Amino acid sequence: MRELLDAKKVSAQELAKAHLERIHRLDPTVRAFLKVCDEIALKQAGAAQERIMQGETNPLLGIPFALKDNMVTQGIETTCASKILEGWKPPYDSTVALRLAQHGAVLLGKTNLDEFAMGSSTEFSGFFPTRNPWDLARVPGGSSGGSAAAVAAGMAPIAFGSDTGGSVRQPAALCGVVGMKPTYGRVSRFGLIAFSSSLDQIGPFARNVRDAIWAYEASAGVDPNDSTMQDAPYDSQIAHRPAKAPKIGVPEQVMNEKIQPEVRALMQNAIKSLSDAGAVIEQVSLPMIEHGVSTYYIIAPAEASSNLARYDGVRYGLRIEAESASEMMRRVREAGFGKEVKERIIIGTYVLSSGYYDAFYTKAHKARTLMKTQFREMFSRYDALLLPTSPTTAFKIGEFAGDPMALKIADYCTIPANLGGFPAISINAGYSGGLPVGLQLVCDSFCEQTLFSIALLAESVLGAPKMPELVT
Repeated sequence: MRELLDAKKVSAQELAKAHLERIHRLDPTVRAFLKVCDEIALKQAGAAQERIMQGETNPLLGIPFALKDNMVTQGIETTCASKILEGWKPPYDSTVALRLAQHGAVLLGKTNLDEFAMGSSTEFSGFFPTRNPWDLARVPGGSSGGSAAAVAAGMAPIAFGSDTGGSVRQPAALCGVVGMKPTYGRVSRFGLIAFSSSLDQIGPFARNVRDAIWAYEASAGVDPNDSTMQDAPYDSQIAHRPAKAPKIGVPEQVMNEKIQPEVRALMQNAIKSLSDAGAVIEQVSLPMIEHGVSTYYIIAPAEASSNLARYDGVRYGLRIEAESASEMMRRVREAGFGKEVKERIIIGTYVLSSGYYDAFYTKAHKARTLMKTQFREMFSRYDALLLPTSPTTAFKIGEFAGDPMALKIADYCTIPANLGGFPAISINAGYSGGLPVGLQLVCDSFCEQTLFSIALLAESVLGAPKMPELVT
């Protein structure tokens, strides 16, 4: 698309119209979008085309993209897929939305998610579930399932999601696309509606690693509006060059019975292919991985309990009149929050309460520190760690409706990178029964250039993802 735009073989308006037409044709079935921004997209495309005609070029100028609906967009409804924010139009742009606009990227619309990003399947949207383009009876993963499905179905060449426990990488794996979580502090969270503030990070989806690099580079960088950001060096030349003979560790804890046999088989095949391409791969042990899910589901709900206290029916969003402020607040939260969100608020409030704070929350943070220390020790010996992205392929919609723990275990392989703040990427490793399987690479903090370099090598030997037949 970049080459076609720069060669004036296609205009930014034509590119935007083609994607909008595809969205209107396919999305009534896939349901990836909560809002499609036809007029805004065409207006932005016109402005991008003027810049192109003046000789300007950058990787994202005139390129369409989609944005998960938990990143605020000025004047465009932002709901977090929750009834409690239905109809709310923010008065400002998130930093990511603003930076993409400055690059001349064209916003197609806002994508569906599990409500307030709490879920692993996009079944817990307050409006409707999104379907996997590879099999419409199956989930696309979550919580950024709308963004992943949009890219997989060719409705957007790139999209952005948020990743708190795997919410970019896991849906990328289940939808057969590339999904990347940067180091915590690399991409501004200003304007990202908070779920778990010490874990949330914004990352891109794309159909190949190179596109993911361009999307990441457009969004990253220090922002004075986000005090958790760090100004660390990044070498774009290394990032765009496939690695030679990287040293990679494979934790034995992610190659056991917790992982679907078909997924393990594809991981072994990928390991052999990378070894044949010159990578040095060794098995390692990271025992704290076993405690990742338990640790995460104390810290994340605790932070969610604090962050979601702001939804009181007074300042913005849903308001239900009542005789007292406390009764109004109760009615607003009862009507506005879905079941999954309520459960996590209750759990988070409990673990922060007097008498339980030390037993749960403090202990979870000690476990988090131990996990981070174990990973850091491995990164002193290896360039990256290799894991499956998801323990399984995409499961059927409603399959685990009565088993919430099964949905939480879906993040078994992705949670450690969030707890440690490490950058990680999921690329396609192949297909099992016609469904995509993701391979995950994790590097030390602020080593995105190494991560991308090894991912390019892996993609060169495993092949770029295919498009699903259902939507071609």
